[in-house]
Amino acid sequence: MAELVYRPVIGLARTLFKVWDLRIDCRGSENIPRSGGAVLVSNHISYLDFVFNGLAALPQKRLVRFMAKESVFRHRISGPLMRGMKHIPVDREQGEAAYEQALRSLRSGEIVGVFPEATISQSFTLKSFKSGAARLAQEAGVPLVPMALWGTQRLWTKGHPRNFRRSHIPITIRVGEAVEATRDQYAGAITRRLRERVQELLESAQRAYPVRPKGPEDMWWMPAHLGGTAPTPEEIRAAEAH
Repeated sequence: MAELVYRPVIGLARTLFKVWDLRIDCRGSENIPRSGGAVLVSNHISYLDFVFNGLAALPQKRLVRFMAKESVFRHRISGPLMRGMKHIPVDREQGEAAYEQALRSLRSGEIVGVFPEATISQSFTLKSFKSGAARLAQEAGVPLVPMALWGTQRLWTKGHPRNFRRSHIPITIRVGEAVEATRDQYAGAITRRLRERVQELLESAQRAYPVRPKGPEDMWWMPAHLGGTAPTPEEIRAAEAH
């Protein structure tokens, strides 16, 4: 079926990247299979992560169908675009329908993008992973492809205003080798191994990132363990408990 929406949106995104003069460093795209189904698994630090995850698949001439919260599909602007690009709406109260749709996509040879942390990490560290991605890969008989992003939080993230006037912001993308998800393994064990792989890729992306915060007021996008002022996971949990 012709991609009447997805490809024009890709063209628009690339134009915006040039306008914003983003410095995108993407490595490992060759680990995304050129054909057949796969589950693309990424950390989640920005509202724009799915755009950059999708960008990483383009050298392999693949389009990614992302699982995203159902409310995005109800928005008057994003809704028609998300449906036109065949992304998968997730109702957290009734996740079975989304799971089945993702499974059908994988079995038909599509790549499905999943954020196993479920929500944006405001600490910019990895949260715990839900096992859905591993279970999907097991049931569909497809590999899991881990990846990590760094720098996207500087464009637009939870708790901070979006600022597309910033220019020259580096975005670092790292895609790792596939993690097999055979049926004779526990989904929990696969998920732990997958999280370890994403953590390694995230640390690699952070080491490769070419700039540091400009001063104290610019430390917000760095996690606390790297000297930044982003809240720690413990601080976020404490705030959510009140």
